[in-house]
Amino acid sequence: MSFRILGTGRALPEYVMTNDEMSTIVDTSDEWIRTRTGIAQRRVCTTESIGDLAVQAAENALQNAGIAAQDLDLIVCATIRGEYFSPSEACVVQKRIGACCPAFDVNAACTGFLYGLDVADGFFARKRVKKVLVVAAENVTNCLDWTDRATCVLFGDGAGAAVLGEGNDLLAIRMESHGNIEALNIPRGENTSPFYQLGSQRPVLHMNGREVYKFAVNAMSSGLIQVIADAGLQQSDIDYVLPHQANQRIIDAACAKLDIPKERCVTNIARYGNISAACIPVLLDEMNRDGRLKPGNLLAMSAFGGGLTAGHCVLRWSKEG
Repeated sequence: MSFRILGTGRALPEYVMTNDEMSTIVDTSDEWIRTRTGIAQRRVCTTESIGDLAVQAAENALQNAGIAAQDLDLIVCATIRGEYFSPSEACVVQKRIGACCPAFDVNAACTGFLYGLDVADGFFARKRVKKVLVVAAENVTNCLDWTDRATCVLFGDGAGAAVLGEGNDLLAIRMESHGNIEALNIPRGENTSPFYQLGSQRPVLHMNGREVYKFAVNAMSSGLIQVIADAGLQQSDIDYVLPHQANQRIIDAACAKLDIPKERCVTNIARYGNISAACIPVLLDEMNRDGRLKPGNLLAMSAFGGGLTAGHCVLRWSKEG
């Protein structure tokens, strides 16, 4: 027993920051960003909190699934940083949607949604749950150095969610961790203890782009090849690849190593940039709601992120309508 996807949802901030506007903040241009990343714009939180986005995405997913919040047996929230160190963002969501079930966060950076699916799968396998909400919510723009054009142009904010029910649609899943602090990190920030002597760093994102690129291309291509084989399938069987939306060059380079037509590798990076753990569920919800997904479709998902982490899975889509 694994699970099947009953419904999906997403939520995005209203404010759209274009590349042209970005060029008024940092030394860059629309051409520089597009040619190096594939990004044209991103959504940025202004009046919305990360909790607002998570709750809206969760409620949209519940409505799409035809499930009441009271029917949930578990909430897993994937996020780099919630509104609080404590309580977890999952508990914030639980309270605001009116659920009454266990709730906790997972932090695997951009791989968080797939880690959340793997966690949920374990609860289904132990027959501890019948309905699970996995929500990924990120406010990465609050963690950026807005003077660093190498990183601040890449990220946006948003949330995506999926409601899971009992089923057998998860065909294979793989998780990876390769501990590497230097490649990508966001320090904790200031310490309040008068006894702490180790100092502190600004809580902004630091990234070695070249190292992350190399890891990402290899992790995505090799991970997808392995997980598709784990599912007992050929690459030609896959109807859609839903990759993490970090950089169009990474996606293109990874997909070029696969025996899957380029047009089956779906992207929305031009409109949203990298919204960390929320990338894949936002993309999944778009495909669900615009009618691209049909019962029986086979989906391969792959993500990579800080940690360094990576995750890959193959799912059968069985939702009608």
